[in-house]
Amino acid sequence: TALVVVTLIDSMLLTNDTALLTFLPLSWFVLEGTGQTKHTALTFILQNCAANLGGMLTPFGNPQNLYLFNHYTIPNGEFLTIMLPPFLLSTALILACCLLIPRETLTVPAQETPVDKRRCIVYGVLFCTAAAMVLRGIPYWLGVDWGLLVTFAAFFTFSGNMARMEPVRTLFRQLLAHGTMPVAALTSQVISNVPAAILLSQFTDDYPALLVGVNIGGVGTLVASLASLITFREYTKHVKGQTGRFLALFSAVSFGFLAVLLAAMTFLTQ
Repeated sequence: TALVVVTLIDSMLLTNDTALLTFLPLSWFVLEGTGQTKHTALTFILQNCAANLGGMLTPFGNPQNLYLFNHYTIPNGEFLTIMLPPFLLSTALILACCLLIPRETLTVPAQETPVDKRRCIVYGVLFCTAAAMVLRGIPYWLGVDWGLLVTFAAFFTFSGNMARMEPVRTLFRQLLAHGTMPVAALTSQVISNVPAAILLSQFTDDYPALLVGVNIGGVGTLVASLASLITFREYTKHVKGQTGRFLALFSAVSFGFLAVLLAAMTFLTQ
């Protein structure tokens, strides 16, 4: 539970990808050190859900949030108001699933690790600077991530080309007429939620529904969020010969989350 919760909290601050890259190795270290590797699959899957769904609360928690936040120029307060209900519901579901893991008494060897105070201060200043850039407190060009910029440029090119194809325009207009949120969530299952956000933003001004849709759409298939591929890679690196079992459990948990969240948010927004 602690490993899952710390992943959820840090995804809001570090982004979902970074939270998984940081805490999945830590989880394996803890599970192996305490003789609990039998719970690796469920722990990793719940951490994956926590990272993808926890990151929805902040503009910089998930990449699709960062794009939509700037594309629609959404005020900070309005963004929080839109994302708070699905975040609270997601958190409740994640904590409920943590109760599925049997409670056992663990023995953890005590170890002391010295803290490098100078490095902590430097990293803290860098983090605050990055957060201030996203929230428009500091000019963003002072800290451009050019690799990420090129990636988004490729997504823009793809979505722009798709948006100019009349059959595609007709298809998405018809689909979005039935509801932006479910279309966004289901499109994410096929092309991942960041490309889905960029593509669908060309066809709708209903950014609250689009925001919620691509965020809850981060769970489901393995490609619904690229962060999920990090989880899959980390699991297969440590656990051999159980890929099928992992994918079956991943699908059951992730699609369960998707179904509950989609149904609940559809009901709340009617």
